[in-house]
Amino acid sequence: MLDKAFLTLDDGSVYEGLAIGKKGTVLGEIVFTTNMTGYQEVLTDPSYAGQIVTFTYPMIGNYGVSEEFNESDCKAAKGLIIKEFHGLETEKREGLDKWLKDKNITGISEIDTRSLTQKIRSKGVVPGGISSIQDGDKLLSLVKDSPPIESLNLVHDVSTKKKIVHKGKGPTVALLDLGVKKSIINYLLDEGFNVVQYPYSTSAEDILNDNPDGIVVSPGPGDPKAIGSILKTVKILAESKPYLGICLGHQLLALAFGGNTFKLKFGHRGGNHPVCESATGKAVITTQNHGYSVDPDSLKDTDLYVTHTALNDNTVEGIAHKNLPAMAIQFHPEASPGPLDSLDIFSKFRKMIG
Repeated sequence: MLDKAFLTLDDGSVYEGLAIGKKGTVLGEIVFTTNMTGYQEVLTDPSYAGQIVTFTYPMIGNYGVSEEFNESDCKAAKGLIIKEFHGLETEKREGLDKWLKDKNITGISEIDTRSLTQKIRSKGVVPGGISSIQDGDKLLSLVKDSPPIESLNLVHDVSTKKKIVHKGKGPTVALLDLGVKKSIINYLLDEGFNVVQYPYSTSAEDILNDNPDGIVVSPGPGDPKAIGSILKTVKILAESKPYLGICLGHQLLALAFGGNTFKLKFGHRGGNHPVCESATGKAVITTQNHGYSVDPDSLKDTDLYVTHTALNDNTVEGIAHKNLPAMAIQFHPEASPGPLDSLDIFSKFRKMIG
């Protein structure tokens, strides 16, 4: 028998549901994802740090979980909101409820996620909280007192704390870890790279002293301007070696070379986002997970140009430098979960290095 729980938004809206996962109270930014599968990968994606994820697909948990599909070892999403919970357990797969408890993730089920998603689409992402131990009024007070996500350096919490070498057989790429997913490392290894993973605060000098053949700046959570202290590092690295930025690494490349970013109303999160490649006119279906975007007008007086555009809202999905071997994409070529239409980004980067 599941206990009662409450979901409260900062506008005073209160939803009553049933508690799943760890009992307690969590506060965060309420966002939604349109992924129909891959709930385990979503909840372990470090880019969801500081956020409570609403799944628009109504049935979650129906195929269990398996540790091999975790995208990170850190706690990523703060909580989850779902309509219908299924706690399937088999000899080979653990049930979602037990897994959530083991990962210290608090959730709530029996919520009208359609109505909640429509509210987020209409009003934008909102601060909120889930609690199985507080009533709605007390929870609202906690939500209103919580710091805005823009003020938090979430990357600090999810980046590696030490240099890690993932041995491969080819050229070496330095991976600046802002909250990297395991799938990105695996695809880089599949492409033949030797991967050296660095904490996000590592200086450009220390990275370049190791003489890598290329640079990858990973995805990660939060506002890129919250880690503005590393913009100098990103610029030096991009001017020194072939550069690939993914998601947050894409936004940082834009900022480092004089562009600007802004917060989207409700973000792009899911595995069904169409993107157009400017050079070919080719459309690909991509996995995305971001709440910020590069302002295309801010690139006009820079050496950057747009290479990819979102077909849903015409926002920037890729950029490149006019004179340097530097490219970046806002979407996730590794997917996990989602389609692999854009997996060739890794092979393009391999050719860039030579």
